[in-house]
Amino acid sequence: MRRKSRELRSLLAIVCVCSMALFGLPTYAQQDGPTLLVFGDSLSAGYRMPIEDGWVNLLDGRLKMLGSDYKVVNASVSGETTDGGLSRLPAALALHKPSVVILELGGNDGLRGLPVANIKQNLIEMVQKSQAAGATVILAGIQIPPNYGPRYTEPFTQQFEEIAESMDLPFIPFLIDGIAQQAELMQDDGIHPKAEAQAMVLENVWPVLESVLNAESPQS
Repeated sequence: MRRKSRELRSLLAIVCVCSMALFGLPTYAQQDGPTLLVFGDSLSAGYRMPIEDGWVNLLDGRLKMLGSDYKVVNASVSGETTDGGLSRLPAALALHKPSVVILELGGNDGLRGLPVANIKQNLIEMVQKSQAAGATVILAGIQIPPNYGPRYTEPFTQQFEEIAESMDLPFIPFLIDGIAQQAELMQDDGIHPKAEAQAMVLENVWPVLESVLNAESPQS
């Protein structure tokens, strides 16, 4: 009787293992889709608002609604500069292995009046590192308030377009275009869009991103 009981337990164990293997097959077959990494500062991190209200989360929702298999990862950090971004980018690339990177940095450098040449070089190096990791890079431009004076604001703004042209990058000219010009859509600091303007930020990103995603997945 004991022998039959042991045999029965052994048989059940074998069945259990086989069942786990069979049911495990879809899990291994359905690997996570490609990753879209948003690598920016507070404009993308959802500054002073619930994270679900930010444009990056809205983007994730849109992609899911469209049936896209892209997984959105938001690696944006409020207060980030291009120096900080350059130092932490390799780890983000190694961890997430993105197919597409939206690079949105430089605004905090500009607000601190840091040298444009240094900002530009950092951005170029981040693009190069992302491309070396196999990602398509979308560069997002930003502008700073005019009180910094044209001798600084003009080259600061122009650097983004220059990088995009020289490196043949998909380019969002001004991430918060149409929003920064309307005080009622901006938070009281005059720098960050309100939650109700996040959908407008997404609309600035979407046409460029959509063309990249279509090129990345021509079969769709």
